[in-house]
Amino acid sequence: MLIDELRKANIEALKNRDKDKRAIYSVVINRYDLLSKEKACDDVDLAKIINKVKKELKEEKDGYLKAHNEIGAKRIEMQEKALEPFTPPMLSRSEIRAILLKLPDKSMKYVMSYFKNNYEGRVDMTVVRQVHLLLWDTILSSD
Repeated sequence: MLIDELRKANIEALKNRDKDKRAIYSVVINRYDLLSKEKACDDVDLAKIINKVKKELKEEKDGYLKAHNEIGAKRIEMQEKALEPFTPPMLSRSEIRAILLKLPDKSMKYVMSYFKNNYEGRVDMTVVRQVHLLLWDTILSSD
């Protein structure tokens, strides 16, 4: 499982005295462990946690940049890069569009439910909504 690889990377960061990697790996592992006490977790749950942590890191980096703290922003950037090997590839807009075209029901409710159930952790739901709206506009304008 992906969590095992993350735990190994955490131990490796500890051995290498890499405080930034160790800090971000520990955050993700702790959140995973907390969630696993509530329910059985898998790689999809870990992907959701990683994506959420990456979003928080981006917001934190933006705050550092607004405050003109380049050192803090660089540290956050290093933590973002440390999570990259554990982040599942996100579906592109073209991949989302191709999936949308194959669906039997093109209603927003069905589309969002379908992607949430089948691609959770591998797709940004905001992007799904945007692609759906663009596709729907294209279909309506061609009529």
